[in-house]
Amino acid sequence: MAIIEIPTRDGICPSYVFRPEGAKGQLPGVLVFMDGVGIRPAVVELAERLSTHGYVVLLPDLFYRSGAYQPMDAHTLFSDPGKLKMLREKFFSLATPANVMSDTRAFLDFLAARADVQPGGIATTGYCFGGFMSLTAAGTYPESIVAAASYHGSRLATDQPESPHLLAPRMRAKVYVGGAIEDATFPDDMRERLEIALSDAKVEHRIETYQARHGWVFRDTPTYDPAASERHWETLVAFLADAFQKGA
Repeated sequence: MAIIEIPTRDGICPSYVFRPEGAKGQLPGVLVFMDGVGIRPAVVELAERLSTHGYVVLLPDLFYRSGAYQPMDAHTLFSDPGKLKMLREKFFSLATPANVMSDTRAFLDFLAARADVQPGGIATTGYCFGGFMSLTAAGTYPESIVAAASYHGSRLATDQPESPHLLAPRMRAKVYVGGAIEDATFPDDMRERLEIALSDAKVEHRIETYQARHGWVFRDTPTYDPAASERHWETLVAFLADAFQKGA
C-alpha cells in the first residue's frame, strides 16, 4: 500500500494505492468510491483485498475538502442527530456530485499515467454514497470507464437533476447494482426506474437485491452481514473479471 496525494481542481486529495504483492507487468485499474462514513480501516481493507485479485486499486478520500478528520464510527454516525448534522454540513455539503466528478477526472488521469496500469479503461465500484458516484462516473466519463458497480448505492434514480439514471444514455460501461432488501435510499420504485433507464439505453447491466440491510458490506457497520458481504465479493470479482476478460 502507498499513501499518495492527487492534485485536483480544489486542492490535494489524500489517496491510497494498492497493488498485489509480487505481481508483474500491467494490471487493470479499479477506482473505489468510499461510502458516506469516510475513510477508515474497514474501507482500506476492502480496497487492499480487491487488489489481491489482480488489480491496481485507487481509494481516494472524497471528503478531503473538509480537512483532516478522525475515522468516524459507523455504528453511531447515522443514529446520532448531532453527528448526522455534522456529516451533512461539513462533509456532504462539499462532496457534491459535481465536485466528486471533477475529482474523478484527476483520479482517472492518475491511473492512466501509471506504467503498471493496463490501458483501455478502468472499472469503478462504490458503496452507499459511493455507489451513486460510481454510476455517475460511468455516465460522466464513458470513454474511460468500462465497468461500474454499486453496492447498497443510494439515490440512484430520483427526480433530482443529478440522478445517475439520467446518465444512462451516455454509459458505455457494464453496470452491476446490488441493492438491499431494506433500504429507504433505494426502494423498489427507484430500482424499477433505474432498470427501465438502463434497459432503454441498452446498457449491459444486472440489478440484484440482497437479503440484507443498507450498509451490509463493511465489517464496522451496524448492518454488516457476513454472508451478504461475501456474496458481494463473489459478484464483484466475477463482474470485474468479465469486464476485463480475465479469469477470476
